[in-house]
Amino acid sequence: MFDVLVYVYEHFWRGDACPELPLLSRKLSAAGFEADEIQQALDWLAGLSLASNHTQWIDVSETAQTVHAPRSASAQSMRVYTFAEQQQLGADCLGFLQFLEDAGKLSTQMREVVIDRAMAVSYQPVTLDDLKIIVLMVYWSVGLEPDALILDELCDAPDRVAH
Repeated sequence: MFDVLVYVYEHFWRGDACPELPLLSRKLSAAGFEADEIQQALDWLAGLSLASNHTQWIDVSETAQTVHAPRSASAQSMRVYTFAEQQQLGADCLGFLQFLEDAGKLSTQMREVVIDRAMAVSYQPVTLDDLKIIVLMVYWSVGLEPDALILDELCDAPDRVAH
């Protein structure tokens, strides 16, 4: 499934540039992906679209242009992970999410979408490389591009993402 998501990310720079799921399915099939892998990816992308569309976003003005950015939680708030989330994500992924949050590169709303999509993966635990793809896809779905250093960190697996 993650190979399909990487393909989608590389070929459709933003979520709004991606074709509707039936057309995307045909494009993925023509690209040589297996039908079950395509279906898993399409189901996952549909869930991503649903999660992204139901997240409350606010507009923040930066240098005379409006940027679509998520709201932040209070500095005193703390995310407590359920047992199921801890099992699915594992220590490496939880540490990476904390790193992104501490660096100010993953808002609380984006983190929740990442967790939602990680929980939708059918195997346990999610690998760190797969979590990085999930984070990229969340950025992609809301039309944001991570800055160069974070993009480099997310794309450090040379055989996965070419951006």
